[in-house]
Amino acid sequence: MAKVSVILPAAGAGTRFGAGRSKIFQPLCGRAVFLHALELFARRDDVVQMLLVVSSRDADELNGRFGDELRRLGAETVEGGTDRSGSVRNALSRIHDEAELICVHDAVRPCVGTEQIDAVFAAAERTGSAILACPVRATLKHSPDNVHVGQTVPRDGLWEAQTPQVFRGDILSAAYQTGLSATDDAELVQQLGHDVELVEGDARNIKITTPADLAIAECILGK
Repeated sequence: MAKVSVILPAAGAGTRFGAGRSKIFQPLCGRAVFLHALELFARRDDVVQMLLVVSSRDADELNGRFGDELRRLGAETVEGGTDRSGSVRNALSRIHDEAELICVHDAVRPCVGTEQIDAVFAAAERTGSAILACPVRATLKHSPDNVHVGQTVPRDGLWEAQTPQVFRGDILSAAYQTGLSATDDAELVQQLGHDVELVEGDARNIKITTPADLAIAECILGK
């Protein structure tokens, strides 16, 4: 069983949520969203470290309200960067030497199942790079002006990337040393020439972006 360090980026502004405060603090089934995500990994024997990357504007509230909970869960905090890549890069400087794999998981994805985490960890241990993703099943439309329907986009071979995204430590560190930009960790790793294995996830592994997502997550976790 490979030893894993988990990075949970939580430093985003969350402007699409529109609540006037960080969405990581939003209540979900009676607990802050980010605590649900931390607890997914805190009870695993293969996880040796959890790094919660937070914005400086949230640090006081986080430590004041949740300091005891973070210590109980064994989570450390890291100051975030100006963007997600900067936040992950800051966390990489704090990775324990014993960690063989590094898992990056959105702190606002509280609903991923244990079996999916098991599967993506196992794939990354085998291949060096793996991510959870779901085949796209909806009909996709491209709009040239964001008003009218243009082309229907073929969905064959299209997958929606999720997290966790898990990599051998040397691979992810090298990817972040390049200074290249990408939309997620997997793209950075691909730019180095590494293959990234797709592990089929679950549509219930949603990212909390809007208040509607929070309501959906309440239903998922409530069951």
